[in-house]
Amino acid sequence: MPRISEPTVAEHRARRLRTLLDAARALVAEEGIEALSLAALARRAGLSRPGLYEYFRSKDDLVAAIVEAELPRWASLVRGSLEESGDLTGKVESYVRTQLEVMTDGRHAAAVALVDHVLAEPARARIRDGHAQLLSPLVTALAEGGVPEPLLRAELIQGIVDAAARLAQDRPAQAGAIVRAAVAQAVHGLAAPPAEDGAAGGRRGA
Repeated sequence: MPRISEPTVAEHRARRLRTLLDAARALVAEEGIEALSLAALARRAGLSRPGLYEYFRSKDDLVAAIVEAELPRWASLVRGSLEESGDLTGKVESYVRTQLEVMTDGRHAAAVALVDHVLAEPARARIRDGHAQLLSPLVTALAEGGVPEPLLRAELIQGIVDAAARLAQDRPAQAGAIVRAAVAQAVHGLAAPPAEDGAAGGRRGA
């Protein structure tokens, strides 16, 4: 039996799980999604394959665990940004900006990259359930603002966010302009935004 370095077995397992997830995120960040495997993680963490199986049954299980570990903080940031916003337009803008900040920062890079990874249905279901936490505050804001089909509209706004995040990662020099365009598209559609909104977006989105 491995030596327990924490007061209880549960605390030891929780610490080991955090260490493994950190190692997995680093592996993705350094070598890309395709480098992620249970064998590669076991080598990096200095753990045997049987020992790793105590935490993850498969690569899909590992991917889902990485994404799930990021979601509580991610969802908290989204909720907080909407609570601090005023009218519906401000809430939609805050949602788009906060999501893009999270999706393009280094801490969440591995989770964002892995969301689109090809997974078996059980792992996809876990990630879908987690992402419902992110959409929920926006759905509520749209419903309270009298927007018809709030869930559908929230999903469409998230589609804009996802596309903008991919573009910002591919074109980091244009990230500010991409964020401003995503906000304008989500809030105003193809119509030109009011002058004061455009000026504010220029200041915040740089």
